[in-house]
Amino acid sequence: MARQLRALLAQEFEVLGLVTDGDAILGALDALQPDVLVTDISLPGLDGMQAAELALRRLPRLRVVFITVHDEPALVAKAKSLPRTAYVLKADAGDALNAAVEEVMAGRWYASASLDRHATRR
Repeated sequence: MARQLRALLAQEFEVLGLVTDGDAILGALDALQPDVLVTDISLPGLDGMQAAELALRRLPRLRVVFITVHDEPALVAKAKSLPRTAYVLKADAGDALNAAVEEVMAGRWYASASLDRHATRR
């Protein structure tokens, strides 16, 4: 899945790196100094939410796009409470991932449209 997401992002953006666990995110940030971090919430080691919180402290201008299978309102709210973030469900990635990056680059919150549909079904 990570390689597919990288290919999708590479259509519009320069992809600087790919890591597969939360602990590696922090080392990559120091080396690469990205504008945007795209991360899954469910990662081995440090989870994506924890890694993002630490990353935002290290790089105050960083933007974060969470990409995940989790549609729980508490996780969405936690992501929204962080500055310059977006929340994309993996099922929506093809349509929403690049838009999410564009929105956080512009300083706006972004969430998958299907999150509203999930919330109304509960």
